[in-house]
Amino acid sequence: MNIAYVYPWDVVGDPSAPDRLAALGVDAIALAASYHSTRAATPYHPSHRVLDAPYPAFYLPVRPSAWSRLLPASPTWTPADAFLQARDALKAVGLQVHAWTVLTHNSRLGAANPDLIVRNAFGDPYPYALCPAHDDVLDYCDHLVREILTLAAPDGLILEACGPMGFSHQSVHEKTLGADWTAVDSDLLSLCFCASCAPRYPEPTGARVRAALDRTLPTSDFLTVEEALGPLADEVRTTRVALSTTLRRRLLTTIREIAPNIPIALHANPDPWATGAFAALPSGDPAADVLIASCWGDPSQDAPRLTHLTTLTTPTQRVGAYVLALPPRPADASILADHIRTYAKAGASDFHLYHAGLASPTRLEALTEALRQFA
Repeated sequence: MNIAYVYPWDVVGDPSAPDRLAALGVDAIALAASYHSTRAATPYHPSHRVLDAPYPAFYLPVRPSAWSRLLPASPTWTPADAFLQARDALKAVGLQVHAWTVLTHNSRLGAANPDLIVRNAFGDPYPYALCPAHDDVLDYCDHLVREILTLAAPDGLILEACGPMGFSHQSVHEKTLGADWTAVDSDLLSLCFCASCAPRYPEPTGARVRAALDRTLPTSDFLTVEEALGPLADEVRTTRVALSTTLRRRLLTTIREIAPNIPIALHANPDPWATGAFAALPSGDPAADVLIASCWGDPSQDAPRLTHLTTLTTPTQRVGAYVLALPPRPADASILADHIRTYAKAGASDFHLYHAGLASPTRLEALTEALRQFA
């Protein structure tokens, strides 16, 4: 299955959008139902060329009675029912519509509820990151999928950030690269020590993490998180994976109760230390239909991640590749087709194409031709 990712504002107000997207040769559209703040190019829209979404929003009508402590915000830059309007327009040209659902990535709710966010070992808050160790966050994510299924009746669900966010985040005016932190440092800075998480770790974990980051341990040139954490690694890893597992299992149970046959796709990473949009899934989950791996880097390095995911699937599950068609990738059909072939050889059967609303006409042409070449 080929799925192109799109925002509601790419379709609402642009009568030409559905036919343009159908012409790509995709089977379905991943339409954002809940999404974080962003500044997006809109190269095709008849009314604007740049759209600011200054805060995370829910693109379906917000019914306060359906929520608990955490209530999502409605957008002011699109109609409150933008998802429904876009869904109907897309389905009218024969496209399936899957609800692209961002879960724990929400800076507005995080800033308003600082007791529910991820905090690193130094106590520094990550306001964009709701921590799923808190019942209020689990409830919010559960209400989110319930409302999407109830109000939108999508053809499928795509769950993003189904676990804790971490240190890495494309924030406004990000100024962290000069610290020269390594990948291991980033993983250590992604460990949450909020009031709910900290007591779950062995007592010296926080001090160990701070010492590793400050290079005050006897050997500080760590190649892995396990080396940095030493004898604490196994227990900390188990605790971390449990955060994603608890959230995922609750949501999958809810979804199956409401819509037993709806396809569920998970943005996933087999790395047990993974955080962010692709949550840790080191043991797989047979309740999902598709496991999607990020393929935004070097294809030779992304392919093993896809292959690893295939080892975690059941015979009825599929693996998806989240394919970047934007810069720094060239707008070249042959190169994109080669990337897709590489991912297919690694085990992917579904191709999630990012992003059909942000791509220039030249890029859309290249993507269309790449899909034709691959087929």
